[in-house]
Amino acid sequence: MDSGKIFRIGFLGMGTVAQGVWKHLQANREIMRQRLGGEIELAKACVRDISKRRAVEIPESKLTQDPYEIINDPSIDIVCELMGGTGKALELTLAALRAGKVVVSANKAVICSHGAEIFAEARKCGGAYFFEASVAGGIPIIKVLREGLIANRFSLIYGILNGTCNYILTRMERENATYETILKDARRLGYVEADESLDIDGWDAAHKIAILAYLAHGCWIGTDKMLVTGIRGIRLEDMIWARDFNCRVKLIAAIRKLENGALFASVYPALLPLTDVVANVNEVYNAVSLNGDVVGRTVHIGRGAGQDATASAVIADISDALKYLLGAPAQMSVADLAEPRMATLDEVDGDFYLRFEVEDKAGVLATIASVLAKEDISIKLLHQRKHDSSGKAWIVMTTHKTTEGAIKKACQSLSSLPVVSSEPFVIRIFDSQV
Repeated sequence: MDSGKIFRIGFLGMGTVAQGVWKHLQANREIMRQRLGGEIELAKACVRDISKRRAVEIPESKLTQDPYEIINDPSIDIVCELMGGTGKALELTLAALRAGKVVVSANKAVICSHGAEIFAEARKCGGAYFFEASVAGGIPIIKVLREGLIANRFSLIYGILNGTCNYILTRMERENATYETILKDARRLGYVEADESLDIDGWDAAHKIAILAYLAHGCWIGTDKMLVTGIRGIRLEDMIWARDFNCRVKLIAAIRKLENGALFASVYPALLPLTDVVANVNEVYNAVSLNGDVVGRTVHIGRGAGQDATASAVIADISDALKYLLGAPAQMSVADLAEPRMATLDEVDGDFYLRFEVEDKAGVLATIASVLAKEDISIKLLHQRKHDSSGKAWIVMTTHKTTEGAIKKACQSLSSLPVVSSEPFVIRIFDSQV
């Protein structure tokens, strides 16, 4: 297919990812032309500061501070929204769709919060919206779900969707280093978002699992309907004790469909057995495990962040956008279903790891056991490790199968006990069986 047409691309934002896209498209224009059948022109980029020095050379004539100079230019075919955030990004995305543009985005936050509105606008305007780069960087997981595994229904999708947290947890375990020490290194290396709570507290992964939930189940799940816990409470001792259980601590994002049809979306630190391939994915790499009713289990691993990995996914979307403009059908649409029934905490069960600090004196274990018994929680393993000359001890335990609701109530009760000195920290023992 060779149309001879020149397709012009405009950029909203010219940060690290956008510069990577510009650089690779510039370097590979001839290959792209041969593979896609259309010439690419990097038309214009909207930036906050035109005079700022960048890693790629962009002629000043191709820079603007007015995004509508790109959106309202009838000669620009594709708009790449790579500015981040939700407010202005949403406004400009909708404006671009209304102006007849094809929009490519890596903005998981705006898709998670406003995906239904964006896709409805794209359908209304007869346009298209491509967002492969919004989840798992260099892993083409959206294309896998939408195209490669279209015949499947998914009972469980889970994995590592935040490279920053995975980097921190990997180094803590490998180097016997504290969370605070490795977090400082991650900041220095630029691995942590400017608003670091997005990474550390699990919200970045929550945005991504919301997108995968939409692709798998056709419904949008707000982060307020998820169980979200980050890694701030992880201690080096948890890593050591995990090894005793032949497990590894990972921040796991998951969407599970229960047998009764309810959905449960979560992001939390979990103990994964070392026999699970996902447990052995380290550093800034991501992994996504898909359990399909036709294909069975597939696992997809790749770089989850960084300029080149994300740029690769954006360019894949630009490729699909070009094919669409050349007459190929738009990407498979997902049926927007009614508001899903989300599982209650009392419907979701599993095994749990609890760690908390107590007064090191007689009768404490009996008091703790009575609190757990009241919620019908049975202890599987229990370790007590004394602090040096502090009069305190760490209690570490694992439970037999119980519910999220029971654990929540038990932890609230334990926190109120005078003999308990710290809020119980919970790590789920992840069950990948469906």
